[in-house]
Amino acid sequence: MRVCRDRRFHTCCILVLLAGASPATSGAREIFVNNVAGDDRYEGSAPQASNVGGGPLRTIAHALRLAKPGDRIILANTPEPYRESITLEGFRHSGSAEKPLAIIGNGAVVDGSAPVPDEVWEHYQGNVFRFAPRRSSHVQLFHENRPLTRVPIPDGSLRVPKLEPLQWCLFGREVYFRVDAKQDDQQRNKLPQNYHLTHTGLPVGVTLYDVRNVMIADLIVQGFQLDGVNAHDKAFNVQLVGVVCRGNGRSGVTVAGSSQVEIVEATIGDNGPSQILCEGYSHTAISNSHVFANTGPSVQRETSAEVLIEGLTLGGLLLDEDISPAPPAAP
Repeated sequence: MRVCRDRRFHTCCILVLLAGASPATSGAREIFVNNVAGDDRYEGSAPQASNVGGGPLRTIAHALRLAKPGDRIILANTPEPYRESITLEGFRHSGSAEKPLAIIGNGAVVDGSAPVPDEVWEHYQGNVFRFAPRRSSHVQLFHENRPLTRVPIPDGSLRVPKLEPLQWCLFGREVYFRVDAKQDDQQRNKLPQNYHLTHTGLPVGVTLYDVRNVMIADLIVQGFQLDGVNAHDKAFNVQLVGVVCRGNGRSGVTVAGSSQVEIVEATIGDNGPSQILCEGYSHTAISNSHVFANTGPSVQRETSAEVLIEGLTLGGLLLDEDISPAPPAAP
């Protein structure tokens, strides 16, 4: 789904981002993080290490432990993903309308996936192999950091469906994966171990709870078992600007409780049954974003949740074929 623009809203958010990026116009402290060259023994006061012991931190989690209201956490975009799950909670991780607490990703990747151990695979039949993941709900399977095609299982089915090469399914709490029939360099039939597969591991990428005036910009969040970003409750005036949420097990973004979230210039797709999931009495505004309904509806919402697109509030009415009610909670 291509979400249309609200020009005033889009311009306002970009001005906030630009103002936050200029030290001359903001008194907020900057905390630098580099997961390759950083060290959590540093103070995070500089993007590069110096001879006097200063330099970037190594983890986002440690930056959040040091953060104060209105600070900006600036990530280095390195070849390695940031493999951690982070939580913003309470006054310390909040800001003001003029100086939001910000995480500036610079295109960095936060990845919650984990390798599938070689020893867990067992042969099923033909070119199909299987393994039992530790968490079977909302699992995703990846090859070279991209989600593989999942074949759905009809309700009541008693057999594994036909799989094409590099397709997979979840049947009876086990992942079934079909290898390519081609042989490897030593003329042996390929095995799952030849693909270095990964699957969803950590539960949530970014959790927001009881915070005010937060901005997360230019960050890629992928490979988490549940949600890429979860505004759990009481997360007010949260802006997600230029984020990419892909390959997460349940949703790319979940807005729940009484949270109020604005999604601007985002790309969200290849997630589980929901790309954007709106629950409770939450308010979500989506502008100038790409939300792909390739693995499920673009937006799923409960009746009480409000979704604003191009200035239109969708209350109890479903006015877009890509917007559907959220599924009932599991018993």
